[in-house]
Amino acid sequence: MPLEAVLLDFDGTVVDTTELIYQSMRHAVGEVLDRELPRETLMANVGQPLPRQMELLDPEKAQELLETYRLHNEEHHEDLIREFPGVEASLARLRDAGLSLAVVTSKRRHSVEMALDSFPGLRRLVDVFVTMEDTEEHKPHPTPLFKGLELLGDVPPEKAAYVGDAPFDVTAARDAGVLSVALSWGAFTEEALHAAGPDLLFKDLDSAVEFLLEAAG
Repeated sequence: MPLEAVLLDFDGTVVDTTELIYQSMRHAVGEVLDRELPRETLMANVGQPLPRQMELLDPEKAQELLETYRLHNEEHHEDLIREFPGVEASLARLRDAGLSLAVVTSKRRHSVEMALDSFPGLRRLVDVFVTMEDTEEHKPHPTPLFKGLELLGDVPPEKAAYVGDAPFDVTAARDAGVLSVALSWGAFTEEALHAAGPDLLFKDLDSAVEFLLEAAG
């Protein structure tokens, strides 16, 4: 069926926060746990809510890890956040084609607002934002995607796609019954995304948009 809506992850999909996340993770683990963990270990659960990521690192010190991470992240936000090339133009093409757009992220709303202050053009291009506070269950559970479809006017899942950069995004999309589109320019490798089994895999958002516009008819 022709697409009516595109849902998008935020970190690693719409904005390049990979280095910001990694450096904040590295700092928190070093300060709280006095450990140096491999990058792949620190980034393995990006895409799930941050409190959950910290629980997986150390259940007993999860809250301290969370607070240390957030302090570092906010202090270095403007220095480390980056803009992916062509994102605003790509989103504008989708909107011009009549598609509704929603960001569906495990990120808390305060952090999303910080990023939008850095890239204000994104605010006018996205119809709705679903953040960590908006649902009780989170990716890889499909509930946040269902929330996005509801806010866009109860778009049927078969008329929507979800674009993300993490295996958790692929799982959520599959379980929600929407088209799963993975991007390899974020925190996860092409190999890791391929193993998750997305319907489609692209190197960047612009390449994905070419397909999505065709699917929109």
